[in-house]
Amino acid sequence: MMDKRNSDAAFDAANPLKTLTRAQFAALGGDAVAYVKPVTGLVLAGMIHDAEFDAATQYQLVMSADGTPLMVSDSADAVSEWLGDQSIGLATLH
Repeated sequence: MMDKRNSDAAFDAANPLKTLTRAQFAALGGDAVAYVKPVTGLVLAGMIHDAEFDAATQYQLVMSADGTPLMVSDSADAVSEWLGDQSIGLATLH
């Protein structure tokens, strides 16, 4: 039986992106790199005060590498379509 903890530690050590600080990650792509984060309307209401969100709804929040919100949608398809029209690379987070 393989010990998963040992293989995860080796992967994390070999992947320098896992150890970047927020500032280092933001400096990588500035406004050219974004990520998509699923969030509830309750979380969004705390972030974006001049908009109304259903507290129980799951939204897709597109954020730039520096943490600036770029786009909010209740549909992953809409996010994909929007990203296709932008000059932004998508970073994947696990």
